[in-house]
Amino acid sequence: MNYLSIGLTAFVLFLAQSVVAQPDFRGAKATRSTYQVVYQLNTDDESKIKATLKNIQNALDDARLKGKLEVELVVHGGGVVALKKGSPFEQTLLDLQKQGVVLAQCENTLRERKISKDEMLPFIGYTPSGNGELIIRQQQGWAIIHP
Repeated sequence: MNYLSIGLTAFVLFLAQSVVAQPDFRGAKATRSTYQVVYQLNTDDESKIKATLKNIQNALDDARLKGKLEVELVVHGGGVVALKKGSPFEQTLLDLQKQGVVLAQCENTLRERKISKDEMLPFIGYTPSGNGELIIRQQQGWAIIHP
């Protein structure tokens, strides 16, 4: 009886494992003609800035989204360091912009931190409010990602 229980248990576990495993899954199919996403950057933590920029590049490189993706990076709060002149991320940001990514710095952050636009990278854009931009984009149906 004991051997029968062990054998039956092993058989059930084997079946359960084969049912759960989905080796043929290849990810969602991109069936729409356009996808829109806003990435939020509000930290001065260099590892998080780097991860956010890498996530954007990964999305741009996703074969399913090629030619279908609109991307905006909204920067506010501590994230302002990424868009200041002398930023170690300048080349990466320029590369992203050349691929169509909109780089939008919150003007409220600049005012609150007494930062002049002259201190910022010359190729970025501005939005009156980072939070306002996120609210508007979300209501327009854009995906919001905050890595």
